[in-house]
Amino acid sequence: MNAPSSTYGLSREARNLHWLLANLVEEVPGVRSVVVVSTDGLMLLSSDTRHHAAAGSADPSVQDGPKGSSADLATIVSGLGSLTLGAAKLMDAGSVKQTMVAMNEGSLFVMSISDGSLLGVHATPDCDMTVVAYHMALFVGRAGHVLTPELRNELRRSLEHAQ
Repeated sequence: MNAPSSTYGLSREARNLHWLLANLVEEVPGVRSVVVVSTDGLMLLSSDTRHHAAAGSADPSVQDGPKGSSADLATIVSGLGSLTLGAAKLMDAGSVKQTMVAMNEGSLFVMSISDGSLLGVHATPDCDMTVVAYHMALFVGRAGHVLTPELRNELRRSLEHAQ
């Protein structure tokens, strides 16, 4: 799989994260869209086709997510992450590892990344939840150690330039 043209000029680590994200969407049945959101709620990575089209690369294998845009999914993921973190604190239950919401017409998964960022996945209602969760854990394991403050800034800048 080739990296989208929006990754040209980025560091090796940033290109690798884009590749991991695209791979998650392409390889896991039922995944509609994926975002990575920083601890302050800003989107760092997105599989949204509209975003890639704006950056000059329309990858037909990337499917649309919820109504609106990847920014909508990022907002939902950030809010859900904040809500579950607050619940875990109130319940004295430790850190939140994963949140899953099953709906009639889709599923939403949110998983913490080691730096406090969140991985959000919007999937079809008939997806195999264990397969989605497994591949999310693989992404988190691979992305967590490289998602430094410098890399987060680079990813934010690349999204701003693409819009």
